[in-house]
Amino acid sequence: QMQLVESGGGLVQAGDSLRLSCAASGRTFSNYAMGWFRQAPGKEREFVAAISRSGGSTDYVDSVKGRFTISRDNAKNTVYLQMNSLKPEDTALYYCAARYSYSGSRLPRGYDYWGQGTQVTVSS
Repeated sequence: QMQLVESGGGLVQAGDSLRLSCAASGRTFSNYAMGWFRQAPGKEREFVAAISRSGGSTDYVDSVKGRFTISRDNAKNTVYLQMNSLKPEDTALYYCAARYSYSGSRLPRGYDYWGQGTQVTVSS
């Protein structure tokens, strides 16, 4: 089993920044591509970003391109999501997920392990 623990969420104003972290344990982190997803109340879980296991390839949903950056530190077993220029529509519970593969996926079912989530609330 792999354990994933997210942190860094909070309540911010529109235009502010946050950095989410996801610490992994229990498995060899560098064998897993990582993804960030989010879910707002009453909505389906949505893909946000993914990064390959080497960190050399990234993917983003269009709505966050240019504002969010996914990165990873395999020495620290941690994946990050830097979120800039936050908007009220970014408000959601943010989850990180691990996929035993070289590259990430935009589909939630493509991931093997999930964290419990960290809440991000952006006020206007």
